[in-house]
Amino acid sequence: MLRSIDADDYMSINPVTFTVETDIFDAIHVLLQRKLSGGTVIDEENHIVGVISEMDCLKAIINTSYYHEGGGKVGDYMTSKIESLPRHLNLVDAAEALLKHKRRRMPVVENDKFVGQISARSILQAFKDSFVEHDVTEDEKTY
Repeated sequence: MLRSIDADDYMSINPVTFTVETDIFDAIHVLLQRKLSGGTVIDEENHIVGVISEMDCLKAIINTSYYHEGGGKVGDYMTSKIESLPRHLNLVDAAEALLKHKRRRMPVVENDKFVGQISARSILQAFKDSFVEHDVTEDEKTY
Protein backbone atom coordinates (compact mmCIF):
# COMPACT_ATOMS: atom_id res chain seq x y z
CA MET A 1 0.00 0.00 0.00
CA LEU A 2 2.80 2.48 0.82
CA ARG A 3 4.32 1.83 -2.62
CA SER A 4 1.26 3.49 -4.11
CA ILE A 5 1.68 6.66 -2.04
CA ASP A 6 3.79 9.42 -3.57
CA ALA A 7 6.32 10.96 -1.21
CA ASP A 8 5.10 14.36 -2.48
CA ASP A 9 1.97 13.87 -0.41
CA TYR A 10 4.04 13.84 2.79
CA MET A 11 7.00 15.97 1.75
CA SER A 12 7.61 19.17 3.67
CA ILE A 13 7.51 21.90 1.02
CA ASN A 14 8.67 24.73 3.26
CA PRO A 15 11.38 23.31 5.52
CA VAL A 16 14.02 25.39 7.26
CA THR A 17 16.89 26.23 4.92
CA PHE A 18 20.14 28.08 5.36
CA THR A 19 22.77 29.62 3.12
CA VAL A 20 26.51 29.10 3.39
CA GLU A 21 26.71 32.68 4.72
CA THR A 22 24.26 32.12 7.61
CA ASP A 23 26.02 32.70 10.93
CA ILE A 24 26.49 29.32 12.60
CA PHE A 25 25.08 30.56 15.91
CA ASP A 26 21.98 31.89 14.14
CA ALA A 27 21.55 28.45 12.59
CA ILE A 28 21.93 26.80 16.00
CA HIS A 29 19.31 29.16 17.42
CA VAL A 30 16.84 28.29 14.62
CA LEU A 31 17.44 24.55 15.01
CA LEU A 32 16.86 24.74 18.75
CA GLN A 33 13.85 27.03 18.46
CA ARG A 34 12.19 24.83 15.82
CA LYS A 35 13.29 21.57 17.53
CA LEU A 36 15.04 20.31 14.39
CA SER A 37 18.04 18.06 13.98
CA GLY A 38 19.24 19.84 10.84
CA GLY A 39 18.46 21.82 7.72
CA THR A 40 19.28 22.01 4.04
CA VAL A 41 21.81 24.55 2.80
CA ILE A 42 20.90 26.10 -0.56
CA ASP A 43 22.42 28.68 -2.89
CA GLU A 44 20.70 31.70 -4.44
CA GLU A 45 19.42 29.55 -7.32
CA ASN A 46 17.84 26.99 -4.96
CA HIS A 47 20.48 24.32 -5.60
CA ILE A 48 21.44 22.14 -2.65
CA VAL A 49 25.01 22.80 -1.54
CA GLY A 50 24.94 20.90 1.76
CA VAL A 51 23.19 20.10 4.98
CA ILE A 52 23.85 21.36 8.48
CA SER A 53 23.14 18.98 11.34
CA GLU A 54 23.25 19.12 15.10
CA MET A 55 26.52 17.19 14.91
CA ASP A 56 27.97 19.78 12.53
CA CYS A 57 26.89 22.48 14.98
CA LEU A 58 28.65 20.65 17.81
CA LYS A 59 31.89 21.17 15.89
CA ALA A 60 31.28 24.93 16.07
CA ILE A 61 30.63 24.72 19.81
CA ILE A 62 33.84 22.74 20.36
CA ASN A 63 35.82 25.29 18.34
CA THR A 64 34.39 28.06 20.49
CA SER A 65 34.78 26.33 23.84
CA TYR A 66 37.95 24.33 23.41
CA TYR A 67 39.98 26.11 20.77
CA HIS A 68 38.65 29.60 21.52
CA GLU A 69 37.89 30.09 17.84
CA GLY A 70 34.30 31.22 17.89
CA GLY A 71 31.75 31.67 15.23
CA GLY A 72 31.86 31.14 11.56
CA LYS A 73 29.36 30.50 8.85
CA VAL A 74 27.20 27.48 8.09
CA GLY A 75 29.44 26.88 5.08
CA ASP A 76 32.38 26.33 7.45
CA TYR A 77 30.68 23.43 9.23
CA MET A 78 28.10 21.94 6.86
CA THR A 79 28.35 18.55 5.25
CA SER A 80 28.67 19.09 1.53
CA LYS A 81 28.50 15.47 0.42
CA ILE A 82 24.76 14.96 0.39
CA GLU A 83 22.28 12.57 -1.09
CA SER A 84 18.92 13.76 -2.34
CA LEU A 85 15.72 12.14 -3.47
CA PRO A 86 13.86 12.75 -6.71
CA ARG A 87 10.36 14.13 -6.61
CA HIS A 88 7.50 11.65 -7.16
CA LEU A 89 9.26 8.79 -5.34
CA ASN A 90 7.00 6.33 -3.55
CA LEU A 91 7.20 6.21 0.23
CA VAL A 92 8.76 2.74 0.43
CA ASP A 93 11.64 3.81 -1.81
CA ALA A 94 12.02 7.02 0.21
CA ALA A 95 12.12 5.02 3.47
CA GLU A 96 14.70 2.64 2.01
CA ALA A 97 16.87 5.61 0.98
CA LEU A 98 16.71 7.08 4.50
CA LEU A 99 17.75 3.75 5.96
CA LYS A 100 20.50 3.15 3.40
CA HIS A 101 22.06 6.58 3.97
CA LYS A 102 21.34 6.57 7.73
CA ARG A 103 19.47 9.88 7.58
CA ARG A 104 16.43 11.20 9.43
CA ARG A 105 15.55 13.44 6.53
CA MET A 106 16.68 13.96 2.97
CA PRO A 107 16.22 16.84 0.56
CA VAL A 108 13.99 16.35 -2.47
CA VAL A 109 14.98 17.79 -5.83
CA GLU A 110 13.32 18.38 -9.16
CA ASN A 111 15.34 19.63 -12.13
CA ASP A 112 18.36 19.87 -9.79
CA LYS A 113 16.54 22.38 -7.54
CA PHE A 114 15.49 21.96 -3.93
CA VAL A 115 11.72 21.51 -3.65
CA GLY A 116 11.33 20.11 -0.14
CA GLN A 117 12.34 17.29 2.15
CA ILE A 118 11.04 13.94 3.24
CA SER A 119 11.63 12.75 6.76
CA ALA A 120 11.31 9.52 8.69
CA ARG A 121 8.59 11.20 10.73
CA SER A 122 6.56 12.07 7.63
CA ILE A 123 6.83 8.47 6.41
CA LEU A 124 5.68 7.24 9.81
CA GLN A 125 2.75 9.65 9.56
CA ALA A 126 1.89 8.25 6.12
CA PHE A 127 1.95 4.74 7.57
CA LYS A 128 -0.34 5.80 10.39
CA ASP A 129 -2.69 7.57 8.01
CA SER A 130 -2.81 4.53 5.72
CA PHE A 131 -3.06 1.66 8.15
CA VAL A 132 -4.37 2.80 11.50
CA GLU A 133 -8.13 2.71 11.35
CA HIS A 134 -8.85 4.30 14.69
CA ASP A 135 -7.12 6.58 17.15
CA VAL A 136 -6.50 5.37 20.66
CA THR A 137 -7.64 7.73 23.38
CA GLU A 138 -5.27 8.80 26.13
CA ASP A 139 -6.93 6.41 28.59
CA GLU A 140 -6.38 3.44 26.29
CA LYS A 141 -2.70 3.99 25.53
CA THR A 142 -0.38 1.20 26.55
CA TYR A 143 3.31 1.30 25.76
